[in-house]
Amino acid sequence: MTRCSLPSDETVHYESSMRKSSAAFPGVSYSIHRMSFGRRSELLHQIRQVGARMEYLEAGGALKDRIEASLTGSAIDALYFRWGLREVEGLSIDGESPTADLLLERGPEDLVREILACIKAECGLSRDEAKN
Repeated sequence: MTRCSLPSDETVHYESSMRKSSAAFPGVSYSIHRMSFGRRSELLHQIRQVGARMEYLEAGGALKDRIEASLTGSAIDALYFRWGLREVEGLSIDGESPTADLLLERGPEDLVREILACIKAECGLSRDEAKN
């Protein structure tokens, strides 16, 4: 015989973002969006066309194609970054609060790379998934 219990009054709390302290910049913290079904679909949709172009260019042997593929790879990284970054605290850039675009344009490269790595780890996408 299985016993059914009444629903608990306890509510499960889920945070759709996570906060990290920067390893590269003590005193700076950032939050990124957690992966969800809808956010994964949104991300894949955003990078599908860019990824297809990169795959085509990587197949070419010409220097121009390799340079274009590298630029396309940077564009995909920027898509991940803009998609995943929620906020940054403890940092100002030229007196301004950092946004994703401001960080990409004028922010410290080590911090951008750290945040990007965290976003990609949260996504858990393989390289092939990111291209499709």
